[in-house]
This record gives sequence, structure tokens and C-alpha cells, in this order.
Amino acid sequence: MRKVVIATTLVMVMAGSAIAQTGRSSTSSSGKQLPWPAPTGHRQPRLDQVPDQSSSEDAVKREDAQLDRKLKSICRGC
Repeated sequence: MRKVVIATTLVMVMAGSAIAQTGRSSTSSSGKQLPWPAPTGHRQPRLDQVPDQSSSEDAVKREDAQLDRKLKSICRGC
């Protein structure tokens, strides 16, 4: 009797997980499967929301120039 209960329990657990894996799929009117929507808070930013890259590149160039001046005074004739 114990084996029957264990076997029944295992079958029910496996069937439950198999049913959970067969969720609804999003399809369009033409029948093609659409990609999953992005989770809330994970979206592609628009162009007006992206900071200008040229200003950050200018800042990096200025920092590089300062570092080069500092290194030049330390390392002579290397």
C-alpha cells in the first residue's frame, strides 16, 4: 500500500509541473508567435533619454591629458 501512495504522489507532482510548463503563448492575429514582452522597468530607452556621448568623451580626453602631463613630469627619457 505504501508503494502505491508514493507512486501516486510522484505521478501527481510530475503532472503538476508538466501542466505548469505549458503556459499560454502570445500569438498575433496571423498566428505567428510574438516575442515575450519585457518585464516592467526593462525597456529600451528612446534617443531623447540617452545622454550625449560627445560630452563624456571630452571629459575622458581632458582627464587623459592631465594624466599624461603628470606622467611626463615623473618619467623623463623613458
